[in-house]
Amino acid sequence: MFELFVDGFSTVLNFKTMGFILAGVVVGLIFGAIPGLTATMAIAIALPITFGMVPVDAMSLLMGLYIGGVSGGLIPAILLKLPGTPSSIATTFDGYPMAKKGRAGAAFGYAIVFSFLGGLFSILILMLLAPPLAKVALKFGPFEYFAITIFALTMISSLAGNSLVKGLLAGLMGIALAMVGAAPIDAFPRFTFGNSALDAGFNLLPVLIGLFAVSEIINVSETKIKKGQSIQYAMKGFGFSLRDFYKQGWNGLRSSLIGTGIGILPGIGGGTANIIAYVTAKNQSKTPEKFGKGIPDGVVASETANNAAVGGALIPLISLGIPGDTVTALLLGALVVHGLTPGPLLFQNNGDVVYGIFAALLIANFAMIAFLYWGMRVFTRVLSIPQYILLPVIMVLCVVGAIGVNNRLFDAGALLFFGVLGYIMLKFKFPVAPIILGFILGPLLETNLRRGLMYTKGDFLPFLTQPIAALFLSLALLSIILKIRGNYKKKKLDSNTLGI
Repeated sequence: MFELFVDGFSTVLNFKTMGFILAGVVVGLIFGAIPGLTATMAIAIALPITFGMVPVDAMSLLMGLYIGGVSGGLIPAILLKLPGTPSSIATTFDGYPMAKKGRAGAAFGYAIVFSFLGGLFSILILMLLAPPLAKVALKFGPFEYFAITIFALTMISSLAGNSLVKGLLAGLMGIALAMVGAAPIDAFPRFTFGNSALDAGFNLLPVLIGLFAVSEIINVSETKIKKGQSIQYAMKGFGFSLRDFYKQGWNGLRSSLIGTGIGILPGIGGGTANIIAYVTAKNQSKTPEKFGKGIPDGVVASETANNAAVGGALIPLISLGIPGDTVTALLLGALVVHGLTPGPLLFQNNGDVVYGIFAALLIANFAMIAFLYWGMRVFTRVLSIPQYILLPVIMVLCVVGAIGVNNRLFDAGALLFFGVLGYIMLKFKFPVAPIILGFILGPLLETNLRRGLMYTKGDFLPFLTQPIAALFLSLALLSIILKIRGNYKKKKLDSNTLGI
């Protein structure tokens, strides 16, 4: 196997292929940093360019775009409370508060370093354990996916903030919004009210950008901003000490495992991985009340998990030829276009290309941390721009990004609708994160429930008796019980403190 790794590196360690990798990372970072532009778009645009390339060069360029596109989302997430990609949703929760406290440099440092480590961890797992891990994932059917989704939805309780009821209502609202449009499996239109523009439902990016960015712009516009007012920041090195790094060791490892594991499961991806890793870090923390107020643990958990999902998502693609999301579907198309058949035979017939892909991923990961570190001081200069100039520019980028998803004006209207909805929720102190979790997981829940019921002809019992499904449903029940118990103890403690 060592010889195969050496051969893989020898195929990419030349000026031309290295140039493709570096160019891919830079373009990917730009796409990830601009709201509405994602790694999926970057790869879709670049795919026709690769047709005339040799397979190793083509896949090296696409791997660079993939790594850069996922990582670039941390830039606006920290600076502007605007997730550049769905994979950086949870980064906004603590990254932006850290920037507002003058710790933008530290937030960037944690995000960059642990993005690199999360990506490195998953790539090593991909290289060493791809075939056996993919076979385990292949055993997951609708019963298991339904149970996993139910378990993931219990995370809403940890994102609910001070009011569990408001958090649950927000989560249910997200699921309800995800049901607008064509139903899964039979494509029956629902909640469209005769409007054909709603047949396709709401796209995730306009929902995401509207709830997080536009609502924040509306909220900030209420306050009088003085000319030249800006957020102050300070930077030294990566912004944290070696001792601080060691403190985040277990958090980073746990989040890497979560990101890689969720990445392996088709259809879930980094958008869910970063939220689940964030919630897990919060639940395991000795100071959960600090989350959402600018604690490095939240940034570390989110950024480690979303980059770890990259290597995880490639495991079923390369080992079994099963794409887990839109990005890996495009990569599957790229492999087929170049005459390669993903699956077990790929290792046997085109081992040089496979290990060339592994080498390209490793090099792209190192290039990503280098480019982000060199650009860190430039990125933080955004904080020096007065907000009365910055906010209109952000708004224009949001609208352009929303329209660019599907090239339809309807998405710009959806963006504004969700911006107003997010602003109203902000005013009535409803948490926004549960809406996003419900919106992402709602379709997965419904699709796998319907598939499972079709398979069993309406019998729900197999959902409870299949071993893996039963395990995750038990974990979901345990999670709910522990949360209720924790809330009861907290309420009792507060009552004793107040002398009630």
